[in-house]
Amino acid sequence: MPMDLELFWGAVLALSILIYVLLDGFDLGVGILFGLNREESQRRDMMGSIAPVWDGNETWLIVVGTVLFGAFPVVYSIFLSAFYLPVALLLVALILRGVAFEFRYKTQRARWLWDFGFIAGSAVAAFVQGAAIGAMVAGITVEGRDFAGGPFDWIAPFPLLCGIGLVLGYTLLGAAWLVLKTEGPLRDWAYGWLPRLMTGVIAFVALALLGTLVGDFRVVDRWLAQPWLLLLPLVASLAAWQLYRVAADRRSEWQPYVLTSLLFLTAYLMLAASFWPWLVPYHLTLTEAAAPESSLEFLFWGAGVVVLPVILLYTGVVYWVFRGKVDPGQQYH
Repeated sequence: MPMDLELFWGAVLALSILIYVLLDGFDLGVGILFGLNREESQRRDMMGSIAPVWDGNETWLIVVGTVLFGAFPVVYSIFLSAFYLPVALLLVALILRGVAFEFRYKTQRARWLWDFGFIAGSAVAAFVQGAAIGAMVAGITVEGRDFAGGPFDWIAPFPLLCGIGLVLGYTLLGAAWLVLKTEGPLRDWAYGWLPRLMTGVIAFVALALLGTLVGDFRVVDRWLAQPWLLLLPLVASLAAWQLYRVAADRRSEWQPYVLTSLLFLTAYLMLAASFWPWLVPYHLTLTEAAAPESSLEFLFWGAGVVVLPVILLYTGVVYWVFRGKVDPGQQYH
């Protein structure tokens, strides 16, 4: 039973991270693209495409934090100690973009300020998430069950590269979302960004792979030991090729988001398979990091049986109710 609960909460953590990336990823991407479009009517439609769902998407980030705190508290402690500054920047960025989302419609003179807050908040939130992932891949300094490094260890070439890469990836996801949810000139504008952003993502992947090999990270040993993992990059390559084709003929509105989500899914599975069963790479496994059995059981009956199904149901209902295209020119706030 204890092992079953550890696996259950490990699966919940993995699924919650994936859902957060796919959902909040596109609305952060739309926020970044917001800075590349100066047409006010199109900017309104861009915000309208995420208005019903952006705050609900961030619920999954809270789920991730709650699962770490309740089921894997030592990982929560190490992660916050290692990434205190990135987490603080993430929270400030998310608050800033949320406030900007509401306030930009309340003023004309200072609208530029709230627009900047929306754009900067989206970009910073994406960047620090990618930098934290890159730092975990490179490895953090842990002694026993405590973080033993410094507050700026995450500021290194590989993590910073990963931060830029996730900004590009989220922006690609945002462009795909706009193709799905909008019509007319804005949809065509988003179509135009798809191949450019896809090229940027491919360049990042190539640089990240080179950095991984040059850095002699231990994850390379896992790749060599499990060659079946090479199937995931193959699937990603096919998805990227199809995305270029769809962006060229502009006949499908749903394929770009599905294909971009598939790219994220393959990258996520590659990352998860590379580190399993480590939760803190090369230091703590799932079993070693799990809370006592009594805590896992308490969390299961409270959060696992009651809260998680409600969140899943809420998310599904919201996306079903607000399905379809954005109403052009409608003011959302």
